[in-house]
Amino acid sequence: MRVWYVAYGSNMHAARLAWYIGGGCPPGGMRTYPGCRDRRPPSRSVPVSLPGGIYFAGESRAWTGGMAFYDPHLPGEAAARAYLVTVDQFTDIAAQEMYRPAGETAHLTETTAAAVEAAIAGGRAMLGPGRYETLVCPGSRSGVPMLTFTAPERASAVRCRPPAPTYLRMIARGLRESHGWPAERIASYLEVRPGVADAWPPDAVAALVSEALAGP
Repeated sequence: MRVWYVAYGSNMHAARLAWYIGGGCPPGGMRTYPGCRDRRPPSRSVPVSLPGGIYFAGESRAWTGGMAFYDPHLPGEAAARAYLVTVDQFTDIAAQEMYRPAGETAHLTETTAAAVEAAIAGGRAMLGPGRYETLVCPGSRSGVPMLTFTAPERASAVRCRPPAPTYLRMIARGLRESHGWPAERIASYLEVRPGVADAWPPDAVAALVSEALAGP
């Protein structure tokens, strides 16, 4: 079975997602990923928009600073990128985001597979109370379920935290790569996100986006 893995953070950048699939440590990162058991690249990818928005909170072990989370209750739309992957690949990507070894036990695989089925059936399922342990199915595309993961809390229930510059640059590159947006639109999108809006002046976000898109 295949599903659309919907990325709304740094994994919108295909090269970044490749580290989750193939394993290794991305440039500028602080973590080495074990990769998926099935290391084939996604069959295809498409830009998508989800109802709601993203916010930044917590503390990233990979980048430092706040992490991106999806909140379907925020106003507007969240820009994202959907990758067509197998259920096993989605399970292993999710396990790595949860800081669990991919495929570490049959129990974890079975539990995640059950949560995937529950999310597809009911729109939402929880694997646990932690970061990225809440699965959300915002709908389907071409008859294939779309799945993403986020935190259990809404943006209004947490203390938002600004993301690290390296992380925000990666998201900016992912937005350009997947949606083809110009720098101005990317900066306008990012500068109003909770966690960015209270800590990053608009001109600083614009400068960071320009730098990110000018780099390799």
